[in-house]
Amino acid sequence: MKKAIFTIALLGCAIIGANAQTTNERPAIETTINTYFDGWMTGDTTKVGKAMHASCHLKVYRDGVFRNVDRTQYLSGFKPHAKESGVEARIKLIDFQGNIANAKTEIETPKFLFVDYFNLIKINDWWFIVDKVSTRIDK
Repeated sequence: MKKAIFTIALLGCAIIGANAQTTNERPAIETTINTYFDGWMTGDTTKVGKAMHASCHLKVYRDGVFRNVDRTQYLSGFKPHAKESGVEARIKLIDFQGNIANAKTEIETPKFLFVDYFNLIKINDWWFIVDKVSTRIDK
């Protein structure tokens, strides 16, 4: 009986510890992703760049071609613009352990649904996107 109570107490501590981690890190991860979203929606390379680590690469397979684009190339494709109406960004899933995380996100425009999977890492108290795999679905 004592062994069972000890096991239950130990599991309870583990669950509380896991929930505390989620409470502490999830907002910081969301901040990085939302910084990316804000920059993407307005063509602000400063915001997109802040969310992405210098080593970040975008990987996409479209029209029979695999592309592996580095951060500099990716940022060069942005031009400042007003946020378009009908564009929505959503974080669908965040999973993390320690200083690494992954997230599934969506950006929906009137013509396309972009689905991105980000790998993130925490460096010096800031979460960075270090890898992005993306697809675009025509509507």
